[in-house]
Amino acid sequence: MRAVIPAAGFGSRLKPHTFTRPKVLLNVGGKPMISHIIDKLLVEGITKATFIVGYLGEQVEEYVKKYHPYLQADFVYQEKLEGLGHAIWLATPTFDDDDIFIVLGDTIFDVNLKEVFQNKVSSLGVKYVEDPSRFGVAVMKDGYVEKLIEKPSTPVSKLALVGMYYISQKQPLVDALNELVEKDIRTKGELQLTDALQIMIDKGHKFTTFAVEGWYDCGKKETILETNRYLLTKNQNVNLPKSCVIVPPVYISENAVVENCVIGPYVTISPKCVIKNCIIQNTIIRTGAQVEDILLKDSLIGPHAYIKGNYRIINVGDNTEIEFS
Repeated sequence: MRAVIPAAGFGSRLKPHTFTRPKVLLNVGGKPMISHIIDKLLVEGITKATFIVGYLGEQVEEYVKKYHPYLQADFVYQEKLEGLGHAIWLATPTFDDDDIFIVLGDTIFDVNLKEVFQNKVSSLGVKYVEDPSRFGVAVMKDGYVEKLIEKPSTPVSKLALVGMYYISQKQPLVDALNELVEKDIRTKGELQLTDALQIMIDKGHKFTTFAVEGWYDCGKKETILETNRYLLTKNQNVNLPKSCVIVPPVYISENAVVENCVIGPYVTISPKCVIKNCIIQNTIIRTGAQVEDILLKDSLIGPHAYIKGNYRIINVGDNTEIEFS
């Protein structure tokens, strides 16, 4: 089986952090979000993956090759963002296995995929939501997907697609994507994967669904902090500085300097950070940042930023320097 991981987006809702770093390399729960996805795939026995990259894509390629050398990785560049269907279409030349698993690069998930793969029936990951207008949704009939609708204006279904797609046979998908591109079938101005899947359904390909309760989006500040909380709760960190009060769960890199602080809960401190005389809660501090003499919560601190002062909620990018008097 081959995984296909679209990771070409600009990450506009996470600016300024994505000015110099692609969204999928932002640290959450102690490591880049793409690394959490790769680790999960390896646990499921998937050792081949195609990454569809664009904005700052060379950083993704460099990271994967350096930190996941046992993954057989291919990289496809999406120069122009024309939708998820277009992205997957670009990757089709790398499809060397019959079954394909597509997972979005900014989605952390917790689900038993072995049962999904063993059934050898194409299946879509879904989650019940109260407001389906922000998602693609699946309309069911007799246990199979009858129709897929991208971000419906009227509530036809509350089964939201969560960015996980198991395709048991690659050729019907390849044919549908070719038809999508050749006929320039667009929804909301883009070549949508849901439209390609609908072509497959209309031609008789069967899709079931599988429930994904553990689904964590990393698309904006609030959701990336929520995902950080989940990951820290699941994976306890054992590096606990002696001069500090630690309120678990937290992640503190062994290469960080943390002195005279109250840290936690839900704090990630990356390598080479220097944190002194602070109280910090529900915050991600990225590599090389220096934070002193401050009460900080609900914040994202970019690499090599310098923060000093009083109580604040902060969202600052790379190399920022702030002092509060």
